[in-house]
Amino acid sequence: MSLQQSPPQTTAHQSALPTYDARDLTQSGELAHIVLEEQIYTLRITRAGKLILTK
Repeated sequence: MSLQQSPPQTTAHQSALPTYDARDLTQSGELAHIVLEEQIYTLRITRAGKLILTK
């Protein structure tokens, strides 16, 4: 049995938001640093494909 997932519904507001692929941010790796107001955060992609953002 094959389940097909439909694409998420977007509103005009949602489609105007910047969208980034996590693999692009990590340059196809597992980690990336994100800076916000001189604070460095680490974005991690887990083996299960989940995202974790830590300070």
